Amino acid sequence: MINTKMVRLLLTGLLIVLISFTGIGQSSNTEPWKENQLMPPAELAKIINDKNAHQPIVLSIGPGAIIKGSIDIGPAHEKESLTNLKEKLSKLPKDANIVIYCGCCPFEHCPNIRPAFLLLKEMKFTNPKLLNLQNNIKVDWIDKGYPLSK
Repeated sequence: MINTKMVRLLLTGLLIVLISFTGIGQSSNTEPWKENQLMPPAELAKIINDKNAHQPIVLSIGPGAIIKGSIDIGPAHEKESLTNLKEKLSKLPKDANIVIYCGCCPFEHCPNIRPAFLLLKEMKFTNPKLLNLQNNIKVDWIDKGYPLSK
């Protein structure tokens, strides 16, 4: 005779193992930004080059303000820089068009973009964007000939 309790226990264990391997129940995106909040570099470059376009507020939250017209905040993983960012943001309307970027390295390794984007969310900004520099500022901006600070 088959012990039904034992069968149930084995099936439950098997189900738990299967769920852990398939990723069911896990969030597919743990980043603080949504896909539609990523701005392609070509789009920002086009806006910067169009003197008639409404210019967003572009904030460098990495090692330096390389993009034309961007404001250097400093590396957002540093407390002083994050405080500086908070002060700058506190003077802006909540619906301001804000684009942040770092460009030190690919997103998965960047220590600056998450604290900065989380601060934008915490402060209830309604239109924050993260410049989608998938590799780094050199490859995704400079090498493409996009506008640079002087």
